[in-house]
Amino acid sequence: MSQSTLAVTAAEEQATVSVTAPASKSVSHRYLIGAALAQGVSTVRHTLESRDLERTRAILCGAGASMETLPESTQASGAWRVTGMGGKPRGGTAQAPLSCDVEESGTTCRLLTAVLAAGEGEFRIHGAPRMHERPIGELTDALKNLGLTATFEGKPDCPPLVLHAKGLNPALCGGEVALGMDISSQYFSGLLLAAPMGPAPLSVVLSGQKAVSWPYVGLTLQCLTDYGIRFEVQTRAKADDAWELLPPGAWRELKAAHPGCLRVTVHPGAYQAGDYTVEGDWSGASYLLAAGALGLRPVRVEGLRTDSLQGDRAMLDILQRMGARIRLTPDSVTVYPSALHGVELDMGDCPDLVPTVAVLAAFAQGSTRVSNVAHLRYKESDRISAPAQELAKTGVVIDQLSDGMLIHGLAGRGNGKPNCPLLPEGTALSAHNDHRIAMSLALLGLRQPDVSVRDLLDDPLVVRKSFPQFWNIWEQLACTATKTGVAAPLPRAAGNPQRRMDLTVLPALARVNP
Repeated sequence: MSQSTLAVTAAEEQATVSVTAPASKSVSHRYLIGAALAQGVSTVRHTLESRDLERTRAILCGAGASMETLPESTQASGAWRVTGMGGKPRGGTAQAPLSCDVEESGTTCRLLTAVLAAGEGEFRIHGAPRMHERPIGELTDALKNLGLTATFEGKPDCPPLVLHAKGLNPALCGGEVALGMDISSQYFSGLLLAAPMGPAPLSVVLSGQKAVSWPYVGLTLQCLTDYGIRFEVQTRAKADDAWELLPPGAWRELKAAHPGCLRVTVHPGAYQAGDYTVEGDWSGASYLLAAGALGLRPVRVEGLRTDSLQGDRAMLDILQRMGARIRLTPDSVTVYPSALHGVELDMGDCPDLVPTVAVLAAFAQGSTRVSNVAHLRYKESDRISAPAQELAKTGVVIDQLSDGMLIHGLAGRGNGKPNCPLLPEGTALSAHNDHRIAMSLALLGLRQPDVSVRDLLDDPLVVRKSFPQFWNIWEQLACTATKTGVAAPLPRAAGNPQRRMDLTVLPALARVNP
């Protein structure tokens, strides 16, 4: 951990807006799954309340768990009493499979496809039209090696599909199965969550050509640890080297994973009921942190763990590298209005940040190259094409690359041209049916206080998928106008010299190129 100082004026301190980060969507999914699979009663607090989590809860309850809200629940943060199913999801019959409607939640689809495959009975996995275009064949192929039979109803290797589950049998593949992370780490995480329900240890070897979003697997391993599941992690330098067993807990220090060089062995065991609390979400907080850099007032985001295993904690490193002024405390992050510049970023471990970074880069001086995110074309929208289309409406040029994008920032262009993205009167914006596109586009209004991005979007309520309270919180950040509707400048205290404050910069988990 390195330390330096940050110059902050008294006026900036006074103008700072404080907001609270939403609960982690990724951790909420995993901890509710663990509680649902356990024997006995658990409490899971501070879960994200969103459409995606509604789907996960509904499917788990259909498979044998029960969940009831606790009095402390709010619209933004859930608290649940979960009575577990005792380790075996129960499906329907061949004539009436259990309906598992994931709607547009890729996390629900991928994690629960593996978990339900470890159960007994028939499960029909289906969702919205876009979900029926998102591949899942790599996961079902691995599950077939463990005894699963799956029937695809439409496009090959994509939902809708019916799982004919009879439990997982590691003996069928010699106790080891290979699974890649080229498209999604959720395949790997789903199988790890399912593995304890088998009758024997299962080793999952990382295969494929690359491993995206490795930190999310770290969140899964943390969930297994918290729920009392025993596992070992082995690594090696090259695919033909001998495996080396990592000491207990040393997997937390892994910054990346490489195909052929990582193996996780999960032992049979019961998920342990208990009391669990979900941490704040760095993905949801990314828009709030970016607002601090681009807006008229500093933004303090509370409720974030700076030692989190979440890959999107890389937002700190990305903002810092782009020139943002940041102050950290043990329980908050404050970002100050800053002049940004272009950088080169490998965002394979934090792909959910790409739409936000695209907007940040649009306001920066110079160009920003984002790489190693080809799999973004298979998200709720094509998250390479969608930002390019929407930012083009503001005068920003984005070159779409085979594995990412090149964003040409407008700051410092000169020649009498606008030096930041501007939304012409009458502009209509599309969320592309994607919550992250909608929330990232909200940043465009911070420099145009007379413009409400929410009013320009075709579907502003798409944010309910992951951050239902987003627009309510955003009002606090965008409320910088006077009664005349003109943006109020940052208040300045006459005669107050700048104060020196501690700035702590923590090493990011994402692989960001130097």
